[in-house]
Amino acid sequence: MGDWVTQWRVEFLGREWNFVDIGSVVVVLSLHCLTLLAPFHFNWPAFWAAVALYFVTGVSVNLSYHRQLSHRSFKLPKWLEYLFAYCAVLSFQRSPLEWVSIHRSHHQFTDTLKDPHSPVRGFWYSHMGWIFDYRSRFGSYEARLKNVGDLKREPFYIFLHYTYPLHAIGFGVVLYAVGGLPFLVWGLGVRSVVFLHATFGINSICHTWGQVVWDTGDLSRNNWLIGLMAHGEGWHNNHHAFEQSARHGLEWWQVDVTWYVIRFLEAIGLATDVKLPTETQMKRRALIVNYNISEEKIEAQVINNGKLE
Repeated sequence: MGDWVTQWRVEFLGREWNFVDIGSVVVVLSLHCLTLLAPFHFNWPAFWAAVALYFVTGVSVNLSYHRQLSHRSFKLPKWLEYLFAYCAVLSFQRSPLEWVSIHRSHHQFTDTLKDPHSPVRGFWYSHMGWIFDYRSRFGSYEARLKNVGDLKREPFYIFLHYTYPLHAIGFGVVLYAVGGLPFLVWGLGVRSVVFLHATFGINSICHTWGQVVWDTGDLSRNNWLIGLMAHGEGWHNNHHAFEQSARHGLEWWQVDVTWYVIRFLEAIGLATDVKLPTETQMKRRALIVNYNISEEKIEAQVINNGKLE
């Protein structure tokens, strides 16, 4: 408990805040406060609307932001690519440019001090603390988005980058107009908060608890709970072993809803150039026995790959 309090003070009281940090706190706090109203504004239409939107926006984040735009795991026709990206914008997980930039940095500096949401800085930081610290993601305003030149060439993604909060907020207005406060509370609040924590859990839980089956040289782990909550993204050790793979749940029992959607799109001819790990790649990454990464390995990771400051 003492470590959490100390970390809270460092992350919140011991640094300079900017407008983006304050805006992030306002959005996250507002969504959580809205969610607290859920027991008082429940009805079944609102509940099922939230479930449907959890699937649509959640899968869109995984399929668009992550597997297609970050890793180029497959290709879609532009109209469909843009549709998934727009649905992902409604998840309150920032613009495609910023999301992809952060994720590419995560893979470049995994589990070091340069990782935007490194578990080396503590569980709280890797789960949520990093989203309130702009400098932790980019270092400086000038350094932002330098690794997403491919996306910055497309006007649609530039447009979403500068307008994404308006789309998510506007969608809340639509929900209220359709179903009143219950639809707003459940379709915007509950749905967004649950999936935000599922996504945050990939950064924190899936680098702390779970099974290691591939030699990735980092702390990534497969966690079945996050796998279910995040539509297949919880098979994180699989993902770090084969970053370009469109499929994360490599075993038949590893539920990967996002992959099922991609596979369906491939079957009807819309998804092409779908990348999967080869047998040679899998043999190269396979562990003889599963193991837990020790604290000494964490320290070695930081010293060798991170910059101690």
